[in-house]
Amino acid sequence: MASDLTLPGSSTDVPHLRRGLTLWDLILYGFVMTSPTPGPQLGNSQVISHGHTVSTLLIGMIPMALTALSFGRLARIYPSAGSAYTYTSRGLNAHLGFVVGWAMFVEYMILVVSSCVYIGLLVNRLLPEVPYVLAAALGVGVITYVNLLGIRWTALTNKVLMFLMTAVLVIFMLLAIRYIFHLQGWHGLVSLQPFYDPHTFDLHALAMGIAFMSVTYVGFDGVTTLAEEVKNPKRNVLLATVLVCVLTGVFSIAQMYLAQQVWPEFQNYQNVDTVFMDVARRVGGVLLFDAMAACIFINFLGTGLTGQVSSARLLFSMGRDGILPRKIFARLDPKRANPTYNIWIIAILAFLGTQGLNWEGALEAFFSVTLFTYAAVNLACLRQFYWLKQADRKPRLGVDAIAPFLAFVFCLADWWYLPWKANAFGLVALGVGLLYDGIITRGFRTQPKMINFSQV
Repeated sequence: MASDLTLPGSSTDVPHLRRGLTLWDLILYGFVMTSPTPGPQLGNSQVISHGHTVSTLLIGMIPMALTALSFGRLARIYPSAGSAYTYTSRGLNAHLGFVVGWAMFVEYMILVVSSCVYIGLLVNRLLPEVPYVLAAALGVGVITYVNLLGIRWTALTNKVLMFLMTAVLVIFMLLAIRYIFHLQGWHGLVSLQPFYDPHTFDLHALAMGIAFMSVTYVGFDGVTTLAEEVKNPKRNVLLATVLVCVLTGVFSIAQMYLAQQVWPEFQNYQNVDTVFMDVARRVGGVLLFDAMAACIFINFLGTGLTGQVSSARLLFSMGRDGILPRKIFARLDPKRANPTYNIWIIAILAFLGTQGLNWEGALEAFFSVTLFTYAAVNLACLRQFYWLKQADRKPRLGVDAIAPFLAFVFCLADWWYLPWKANAFGLVALGVGLLYDGIITRGFRTQPKMINFSQV
C-alpha cells in the first residue's frame, strides 16, 4: 500500500520524506558523490591541457561554485527532492522542467551504471575466477541493499567510505610532500609551474582541459535531492552545496598540484589512464599503489551509492507531481519513508546497463547532460530572483543577475568544448524526455501538476 506520510501541517495526502539529516550528513554525501579525488582523470587532463591540470581545476571551480549557489538559493524557496526539475519547472517552464528532470535522471543513471561497471571490472581483474557479470551484480546488490535500509544507513555508510578514502589520500599527500622536498626542496613544494608553464601553455588546450576537469565538481547538485530529508533545509542545503563545491576544489587542487610536481613530464606517460596510480607507486611503493587501488574501488562504490539515492528521490518527486505513475514512483515505505520501488527500478536498470551497453566515453556523456541541467538552473535562478523579484527583498544586480548569468555562459562554453559524440548523446537523451512530455501533456496543451512548498 502507498505510504500515508504527509507534508507537515498539510491537509492533503502528499507523500513526504522524513527529515533527519544534518548539515554534516549533506556535506559528506556531496563529497562522496563528487569523489574526493580526481586522480583517475590526471593523465588525460595533463595531456589535454598541456600540463595545466591545476589551472583547469582552479578556473573551473569559480563558475561551478556560482552554479552551486544557484542550486542552494533555489532550494531555500523550493526545498524539494526534485532539485533541478523543481527549480526549472517553477522558475522557467513546467515542460522544460520535465526535460531537465529527465536529464538529471539520465545523469544519475550514467553515474550508477559506470560506477558498477568499474566495480565489476576491478573485482574481475583482482579475482579472475569471479565472472564480470557476477562482479557487476555484486556491485549493484551492495549499493541497493544499503539504500533499501534507509537514508540514515546511507549517511552512515558515506561516513565510513569518506573516512577510508580520506585516510588514503592524506597519506598520499604527506608522502608526496616528503618525496618532493627530498628531491627539490622548498623550490619543488612552492612553485608556479603547475599553474602556468610558458613552454607548454596554450589557451585552446586550457579551455578543453577546463571542460574536461569541470566534471570533478559534479555532484553538489545531488545534495539538493535530499532537501526534504535534511533539518532546516533553507539554511543547510545552501551551505552544503557551496561548501561541497569549494572543498572539492581545494582538496582536488592540492592533490593534483603534488601529483604534477612528482611527475611533471606529461609527454612521457606510459599509460594516461593509470598515471595517478604510478604517482602513488613512486612516492609510496607497492603498498600505497594497492591502497590507492582500494581507494578508487571505494570511490566507485560511493558514487554508485549516492547516485542511486539521488535518482530515486528525483523519480519520487516526479511521481508525486503526477509526471510519472504516482502509485509506483511516489510510493514510500511506511517504516523507513524510503522510495523503495524507485531504488529497485534503478537497480534493475543499472544491472542491465552494466551488461548491455558500451560505456566508453561515459564520463563526457554524463557531463554533457549535466551541463544542460546546470545551465537551466542558472537561468531559473536569474529569473526567480532578478526578474520575478521577491516580496521581502529588492533584487541585487551582482548576486541575482550577473552571478547566475556568468555561470550559465560557462556551462554553454564547457558544453561546446566536449567531444561531439558526448553532446550527441546528450541531445538524444533530451529529445527522448521532450517526446515523453509531449505525449503525457497531449502535445504540451496541459501543464504538469506541481506540489505546493509553502508549508514545507
